Amino acid sequence: MPTKRYRLGVVMDPIAGIHYEKDSTLAMLLAAQARGFEVSYLEQSDLSLRDGRAFGRARPLVVAANPASWFTLGEPSVEPLGGLDCILMRKDPPFDTEYVYTTYILERAEGEGALVVNRPQGLRDMNEKVYTAWFAQCCAPTLVTRDKAGMHEFLREHGTIVCKPLHGMGGRSIFVVERSDKNANVIFETLTEEGRRFAIVQRYIADIAETGDSRVLLIDGEPVPYALARIPAADDNRGNLAAGARGVGRPLNERDRWLAGEIGPALAARGMLFVGLDVIGGYVTEINVTSPTGIRELDKQHHLDIGGSLIAAIERRLQARPAARARR
Repeated sequence: MPTKRYRLGVVMDPIAGIHYEKDSTLAMLLAAQARGFEVSYLEQSDLSLRDGRAFGRARPLVVAANPASWFTLGEPSVEPLGGLDCILMRKDPPFDTEYVYTTYILERAEGEGALVVNRPQGLRDMNEKVYTAWFAQCCAPTLVTRDKAGMHEFLREHGTIVCKPLHGMGGRSIFVVERSDKNANVIFETLTEEGRRFAIVQRYIADIAETGDSRVLLIDGEPVPYALARIPAADDNRGNLAAGARGVGRPLNERDRWLAGEIGPALAARGMLFVGLDVIGGYVTEINVTSPTGIRELDKQHHLDIGGSLIAAIERRLQARPAARARR
């Protein structure tokens, strides 16, 4: 149990609409409550700025491991967000302008002493596809461009490629293109909106058909010992659970641990406490920092408590900064 009763706020999508069996945020909240945290619930519409200070219309939240009734909300009250010890930012993408505005509000709360997980500046800076460029040694050949001719050249070089929009999620608008594909032009034109938007293209990694797209979870820079391999359906190329892939836990291999060692400490140093690496054939394809998932599947298959490990890491961060709290 924690040495003091910490106050934790969570900013998330409507809790009544979550998928009980799969929701990673619920796993975090159950773990926080079990460790004695006092939990408050907020949605984006509950946040505001007044004269430079961050406020929220927060409701006391009690969660339960009960698929028929997993939450109870109390009466709302408006309070300074800086009065919370920790805020979990778990609003799912899309990463749109409203999401950016939310990070500004949370950054003001951070300035008043709240620990925001993940850090708002990192959420803005680390596009989940583009940020792989900071760790090129971990990635397959990758091109980010608006230029259709550049995409064609990349396709000629590699034979088969994967094309994605930079703002996509859940496997949406992902195309596998072969050198002979007569649809290449229209795919490139569609993804870039005729050269008005950047898109990302990567060398196709054939391993996905057999070993899947693995999610390696990092907690404060350290990997969870099992990855969630998402095996595409037989009639699909996408290793996304939302697109029908099957999630199978597997122990981390040596390459996974090397990738985690290259990326994890750097992100932890920038305040990114919970991160998901998407790994195909030993290459990182995305670095997920907004609201990584996979907790419930791995907990169930391997008797883990990933949410508990994250809350313990948050406690350690809070305990290491008493001076910051005393100055509030």
